[in-house]
Amino acid sequence: MAQAPKFLVTDEGTIDLSTYRWDDDQFSDLLIKANPINSDQAMDISRSLKEEIFKMEFETITIPLLEKLIDKKIQEYGLKKPSAIKIDRSFFKKEAFLLSENARIVLERRYLKKDVNGQVQETPEQMFRRVARHIAKAEEKYGHGDKIKELEERFYEIMTEFKFLPNSPTLMNAGQALGQLAACFVLPVEDSMDGIFDSLKSAALIHKSGGGTGFSFSRLRPKSARVGTTGGIASGPVSFMKIFNTATEQVKQGGTRRGANMAILRVDHPDIMEFIWSKKTNSELNNFNISVGVTDEFMRAVKEGRSYDLISPNGHVKVGELNAMEVYQALVQQAWENGDPGIIFLDRINQDNPTPMLGEIESTNPCGEQPLLPMEACNLGSINLAKFIKEKNGDPIIDYQGLKELIWLTVRYLDNVIDMSKYPIQEIDMMV
Repeated sequence: MAQAPKFLVTDEGTIDLSTYRWDDDQFSDLLIKANPINSDQAMDISRSLKEEIFKMEFETITIPLLEKLIDKKIQEYGLKKPSAIKIDRSFFKKEAFLLSENARIVLERRYLKKDVNGQVQETPEQMFRRVARHIAKAEEKYGHGDKIKELEERFYEIMTEFKFLPNSPTLMNAGQALGQLAACFVLPVEDSMDGIFDSLKSAALIHKSGGGTGFSFSRLRPKSARVGTTGGIASGPVSFMKIFNTATEQVKQGGTRRGANMAILRVDHPDIMEFIWSKKTNSELNNFNISVGVTDEFMRAVKEGRSYDLISPNGHVKVGELNAMEVYQALVQQAWENGDPGIIFLDRINQDNPTPMLGEIESTNPCGEQPLLPMEACNLGSINLAKFIKEKNGDPIIDYQGLKELIWLTVRYLDNVIDMSKYPIQEIDMMV
């Protein structure tokens, strides 16, 4: 497999291409001056050229070789070579920190600030500065204005050293008009058309702002249950999950990535078997993770090899029973085949619910690691533990003191994110 060139030999000396990158802005500006093309076209040509450079099967490349490639690329597009172009090391910018070409492409597509035409308006360094400055401003709310500059620098440092990174919405939206910084939300789904589609609308707004959503569909009456207002019959939770899935497909998170959902159904819901098998082909619910909300009573029934009751959420009455071991085996089989469903231990989660007076925890965020009450949100951060492996007397050790200091700083960072975030729904703003 070909490797990207490592060095460029110029009249001014050799530069290490792992620490320098092709300057798209400079090259595209020269193309625009010499040809009747717009900035989008010029930038596309420059990026295409950059990809060609990194595909060259040489460890070391030279200016004449680079000029030959540029001439070929310009001819491919039927353009004139700008007379002002004299390729030298000035066409390569020194990196403030090291990024792979793949990482840079992802940043440009998803995270860096863009203008109304979709043109990138900042460098990765400027993105981290934008985020650090915005998050540090939360100190003003607590009378710590004198700490803002210091914390901005410390926040910038831990991000650019890749010791810590916040969740994607913070990188995308901090310091911008949208201002939605949280990654995860849980929304209630009530047993009415108004309630169902209010939640769907809220989910669309959250996905648009860059967040993901978790739902419990356990309150919805089961398939074939009577609907009093119309005299008809209900279609059940799984049918409405498909509607949520279709809506998610059309709304990219923050305009940059596909939406993510978690659906949870209690194990004692009458439609539990349909739910367990709902992702067997992964064709209709491909924007959902799903998990079965397991109770202590169900697990006792599994251990004792007996049946357990199915309870209709409409009236909370027993409407049937299932063999617990058969349900458990179906759950395990489908999880083995497809990765879904997962298991959420509802009773265990609610034993540690810190705010039981506000309600019962019914769902988690899309990834499943954060239980939340309806209308709650959370922001996430990641610590790179590899940065805290050091060497002592030839042996690797963990820098616990450095890790402790970083944890204290990142907790403050994430607390500030809560204060600085704008939330897409008023009820979420009040709950958070």
